[in-house]
Amino acid sequence: MYIPDLYKNENREDIESFIHQNGFAILVNQTNGKLWATHIPLILDVNTKGKQVLVGHISKANPQSESLKNETEVLAIFSGVHSYISSSWYDHENVPTWNYLAVHVYGKVTVYDHEQAVEALKKLVDKYEAQSKNPIRVENLSEKTMREARGITAFEIEITSIEAQKKLSQNRDDKNYANIISALEKTDDYQAKAVAEAMKKNRE
Repeated sequence: MYIPDLYKNENREDIESFIHQNGFAILVNQTNGKLWATHIPLILDVNTKGKQVLVGHISKANPQSESLKNETEVLAIFSGVHSYISSSWYDHENVPTWNYLAVHVYGKVTVYDHEQAVEALKKLVDKYEAQSKNPIRVENLSEKTMREARGITAFEIEITSIEAQKKLSQNRDDKNYANIISALEKTDDYQAKAVAEAMKKNRE
């Protein structure tokens, strides 16, 4: 990912928090001689070797499943809030742009066996059921329902590198920065309002 130095985010704690909060990712690799992408939730975890990994699964019916062999190199893309930035908000002539948050994670795959796959499912379900009024648990699902777990390819991705971009108008002076925030907050777009909030935090 091309990242100008001004927008490069190298704060590991910030990046990890971003992945936890924006866990629905795009998994990309070479499948059958072409680029292939699948939208899936991924969990940031630490494996038995103490290595930081992403954990997830896809359907065995997905052609990408056949290409996910051990040591396969993949890219996971995590996207955050984003918004159009009009140059009409500046006190000078300039071009419009787009503000956004994104993280690219590169790594190598290790495919799980069935027991490991079930453990991965437990972690995934527990994370996203935490806010439910009546949370379900994998441990409580019937044997019949759990047969569906035979239809997935579960895996971990040992992280080899991370690229993170935080493009939030850092190149603007305080006056224009405040103008952008004010304009974003006046819209009815929740993404724009979220970008405004991220901008506030980034220049506290």
